[in-house]
Amino acid sequence: MKHIVPFLLLLTILLSACSAIAGTANPSSTSFDINDWDSVVAAAKGQTVTWYLWGGSESINSFVDAFYGKALKDRYGITLHRVPVADTVDAVNQVLSEKQAGKDPGAVDLIWINGANFLSLKQANLLYPDWANKLPNSLLVNWDNPAINRDFGTPVDNLESPWSSAQFQFIYDSARLNPAELPRSYAQLKEWVIEHPGRFTYIAPGPGAFQGTRFVKGALFEISGGADQWSTFDQATWDQWSPELWKYLNELKPYLWRNGETYPKDENELHSLFANQEVDFSITQAAVGAGALIEQGLVPATSKAFVFDQYMIGDFNYVAIPANAPNKAAALVLANLILDPELQAAQILPENGFGLGYGIDINRVTDPAALVKLQDAAKKLGDAATSPVDLAKSLAGDSDAQYQNLVETGWRQNVLVSSK
Repeated sequence: MKHIVPFLLLLTILLSACSAIAGTANPSSTSFDINDWDSVVAAAKGQTVTWYLWGGSESINSFVDAFYGKALKDRYGITLHRVPVADTVDAVNQVLSEKQAGKDPGAVDLIWINGANFLSLKQANLLYPDWANKLPNSLLVNWDNPAINRDFGTPVDNLESPWSSAQFQFIYDSARLNPAELPRSYAQLKEWVIEHPGRFTYIAPGPGAFQGTRFVKGALFEISGGADQWSTFDQATWDQWSPELWKYLNELKPYLWRNGETYPKDENELHSLFANQEVDFSITQAAVGAGALIEQGLVPATSKAFVFDQYMIGDFNYVAIPANAPNKAAALVLANLILDPELQAAQILPENGFGLGYGIDINRVTDPAALVKLQDAAKKLGDAATSPVDLAKSLAGDSDAQYQNLVETGWRQNVLVSSK
């Protein structure tokens, strides 16, 4: 018997250690008040925050580990556990399956999310509520902007907080085209395409090719006279304007690369056509414009990004906390850290591997040192990037998520197979 007590004591110590290593398996029981940020930080200390995010980019993975992982540990004593997923829907399904199994707490503290995936969890009531505007750095977010407070048409309602932004842009080769020649609207694009047959194409809209879908949506916005009417779903509006959209695209079709008989399947294929001088335009979503593509050798060194005067669809991507997250305090600290001006400045620089735009409004930053870092980062993007002024002027929020499938299916039925 005298040997059993020490054995049980040792077993208890080992089990405690295993629980600590597991992190999310044994969440901190420390309570906090969301309205008292000091209590959130205190509760988060020592926690491990498990972040599920798309893992298809090694450069983004490295950025997350190097910048957020280090800052969390150094500033707050929090350990970052990054869980890469092939598709964000995998993280959504994880939370949904936990709900069905009655598992609370679950395994996920934070998800990189937007669009239909956010809508799925919101509709299922599986998101931690009323927190995004409670973060200290949320004061730097322009929540009045519909492109931020609506996620693909779905009201954010303080259920997610922005990380970064992306906006549709075109790329041209300044060694081949003069800026004065560039089209600045979909109407002007049609004129340009007819005058330069075979020199333009776009990505085929469809799942996994949202850039092509976004190009088509931008045309829909211009043809119908505005973007605002598409922020909420209305079948009658779609029925009214979709025939005009197909008409426009079919009028382009005979003058496209290969007479519109085939279309690039993704961004990389379009970059290749552009680099080989088969077409005169490619596209990007990045704040760095053509910069990162030039560094990767995918487009000519003389490439530059530009936008139309209107209807360049942009969106923000976000982080959300599941309702059954085991370490909510640590997740809140990470979401706030993401909005830190110093890290926002780091994320747009190509050399850091992320390259997406600001999630905060630089005009809301009052700290002089932080403002200088943000401004210096923007200057480093150089001539390959679109002017921030032009980006802001042309920005349009994306449509309600329900239009996504209508656009993609309708395009296949009315444009791809059309003989017009």
